[in-house]
Amino acid sequence: MQVPIEVIKLSRKARILEGANRLASNRNKWINRNAFFYKQDEDYMKFLVPEGLRVLELGCGTGRLLASLKPSVGVGVDFSPEMIKEARRDYPDLEFVVGDIEDTSVISSLNLTFDIIILSDSIGLLEDCQAMFESMHMLCTADTRLVVSYYSKYWEPLLLGAEIIGQKMPSTQQQNWLSSRDITNILHLADFDVIKCEWRQLIPKHLLGIGSFVNSYIAPLPFFRRACLRNYVVARSLRKLAPPPKSVTVLIPCRNERGNIEAAVMRLPIFCRDMEILFVEGHSKDGTLMEINRVISAYPQLDIKVLTQDGIGKGDAVRKGFAHARGELIMILDADLTTPPEWMPKFYEAVASGKAEFANGTRLVYPMEDEAMRFLNHLANQIFSLIFTWLLNQSFTDTLCGTKVITRKHYLSIERNRGYFGNFDPFGDFDIIFGAAKLNLKIAEIPVSYAKRTYGETQISRFSHGWLLLKMVVFAFRKLKAF
Repeated sequence: MQVPIEVIKLSRKARILEGANRLASNRNKWINRNAFFYKQDEDYMKFLVPEGLRVLELGCGTGRLLASLKPSVGVGVDFSPEMIKEARRDYPDLEFVVGDIEDTSVISSLNLTFDIIILSDSIGLLEDCQAMFESMHMLCTADTRLVVSYYSKYWEPLLLGAEIIGQKMPSTQQQNWLSSRDITNILHLADFDVIKCEWRQLIPKHLLGIGSFVNSYIAPLPFFRRACLRNYVVARSLRKLAPPPKSVTVLIPCRNERGNIEAAVMRLPIFCRDMEILFVEGHSKDGTLMEINRVISAYPQLDIKVLTQDGIGKGDAVRKGFAHARGELIMILDADLTTPPEWMPKFYEAVASGKAEFANGTRLVYPMEDEAMRFLNHLANQIFSLIFTWLLNQSFTDTLCGTKVITRKHYLSIERNRGYFGNFDPFGDFDIIFGAAKLNLKIAEIPVSYAKRTYGETQISRFSHGWLLLKMVVFAFRKLKAF
């Protein structure tokens, strides 16, 4: 006689529940026994989840991870009453709910949306991961990030061995050993868009400091990282995309670009009903400011404004422009027009359609005009594209393309979290790139044709700016990988 699948599921869940209740009072002892592993895991979760957000943890156990993230609103759900009892005792300022996270009625009863939804190790105990993920959409907004952390399937025999010798808390039941690829595929089927995957902890023990060194400087490297114990996947809901922006500011930093000012205005298509063109002039010596004021008078039907930057450098100009821009979407267009203004609607559509939350141009896909980029610059860009793609965990081939597009809301979030990176970037490019990566924004690259200058001289120095790129690689490694 065949046993109904519902009975099998109930039996498995009953055994999981019994084991969780039995282990609840000793869970914190096991965590303390493996304090190095859990501290490293918490540190990376803190990197992914800034303080002060609305956080939900599904399968929260005794609530230790949730509390460590210091949420403004923290809710934990676990189907073990004993685990929840421990959590409520230790963290009375957080909310804890007893319930099965695979039960849609439990999820809907939360009646909230969250900035972050976490599944830490609980995915291995689920019966139907896809169905559970699909129920998450009701808790999401366009900015919600789902963070799934789990053990690598390659470590299964080692973890089983650790249980046998008493170095790991016993498993309550046979687990689903899912790879990051498995998780990514299930998320895709459930209409979640995976933003990035990361692998951490090659050595889950302190070992007199060896574990810290290896996990910071060796484990993040290509090849080695796939052997790490912990997998992390970050995703967003495709059913809760933001509406198209109703207004746009095209920000044009300019210095000694008099001959390009009118062309920038005339060649820029009208792709949004409410468009602002904002020049930020950088103390030019060729009459650029005078030319901008002439163009403003010549085209009164357009909303054109000009600011004079306070300091020097493109980074200073970009920050001042963002502070004064009124558009919901802010687009940076370099005044040298080597990225043609005619291509700007593509960037708008990428964000308006929800395909990107931060769009960056790349000049390295289509053939360039002769003399548009010198050979050494092109070679260096190809090398750095591989490095930055690894550093950012999203495809990024052209960090120095000046055309960058981001919503005002997301830029303000980058600004609020700027303390993590500091004021390190004289160009403004890396400030936005690293900030977007830290916020787990969906990044898309927009291929553009790259033209040579028709007026003025390049303000890029291949050697000094090449040295800057090298410094940015080291800086990004320290801040995004080796923390």
